[in-house]
Amino acid sequence: MSKRTRAIRWILLPVLAAIAAVLAWALWPRGPQPLQASLVVAAVPASSAGYTRAAAGRALTFPADYGPHNDFQTEWWYYTGNLTAASGEHFGYQLTFFRRALQSPAQRVARSSAWATEQVYLADFALTDVAGGRHDVFERLERGAAGLAGAQASPYHVWLDDWSVTQQEDGQVLMRAAAGDVALELNLHDLKGPVPQGDHGYSRKGADPGNASYYYSLTRLATHGTVTARGRAWTVDGLSWMDHEFSTSALEPGIVGWDWFSLQLNDGSELMVYGLRQSEGRLGRFSSGILVSPDGSTRTLGAQDFSFEATGRWRSPHTGATYPSGWTLRVPSANLQLTISPYLADQEMNVSFAYWEGAVRVSGLVAGRPVTGNGYVELTGYAGSLGGRF
Repeated sequence: MSKRTRAIRWILLPVLAAIAAVLAWALWPRGPQPLQASLVVAAVPASSAGYTRAAAGRALTFPADYGPHNDFQTEWWYYTGNLTAASGEHFGYQLTFFRRALQSPAQRVARSSAWATEQVYLADFALTDVAGGRHDVFERLERGAAGLAGAQASPYHVWLDDWSVTQQEDGQVLMRAAAGDVALELNLHDLKGPVPQGDHGYSRKGADPGNASYYYSLTRLATHGTVTARGRAWTVDGLSWMDHEFSTSALEPGIVGWDWFSLQLNDGSELMVYGLRQSEGRLGRFSSGILVSPDGSTRTLGAQDFSFEATGRWRSPHTGATYPSGWTLRVPSANLQLTISPYLADQEMNVSFAYWEGAVRVSGLVAGRPVTGNGYVELTGYAGSLGGRF
């Protein structure tokens, strides 16, 4: 929730649970052949037995928790951002790295082949080119072996093939991704530090205490670099957002998907909320969020503390799914009301499983003061219920 899923993207990785097609292939030692993302065509249940589960009381520790947590079944590093060129062109981007464990810790055995692995990585890359009216989407899947894909904490580095986010000597990170005729090369500088979600990083997703994730966000990343699209390169500036989440968890019965919002306002604050959506459209009681003040102080939001209503609909010509398109979002305790509009209606991620994730513009009032901003929204379960699949 994730995108990142997307903040409920703690569940998104079970798309890699199409292990029925991938597992034997990925575990078998062999020469350098890429996994094909097209093999991941449906999410199927995968046993969580033997994997570590999230529990209250574990403190997030940095830099260690920037890196991978291979004993948990699912993990992702989720980057989104809004960027503007001096000439006015606006771009949104998503670059996400997912890790899925193929074997529990107790099942792992030492193997001599450099190609053998018990981890598989998937990455999604998308660029929204507003002036060009384009939303380009790419996906790759690779084994976490032989240097093809992986993650490490210090120095921070996560990659799949030549898509990567890498810590530099000055503490910034360098992001690189290219596919087709679009590319990113961006420097990201963290302005606020890690923001723990939930209870000091322990984020409940269901009634079972182990049905939870460890989850933090980097809510304001100053971003500068180059975007390539339509045969030319633009120098761009803007803000990015990163979610990192790891868990061994599942959707509760009756939950069909989620709606996730990450918003960065021009008063220096950020807001993230996600709604776990029940079959009749109501939000589940473990929906959650966080409000980050300009000084970095935070306020955790429960399901009763916020609401959002769709103001329009968009039907996908690719999948036939109908998604909400435009919202009014309210946090009454903060005297906050925002209007949220997609930069492009068609920002559907029609990959291994279809979801909508796109750049949005924001305007409204906070405590009576006008604000504007940008953000990202992720919508899952509209192209088919996720109930019983994750």
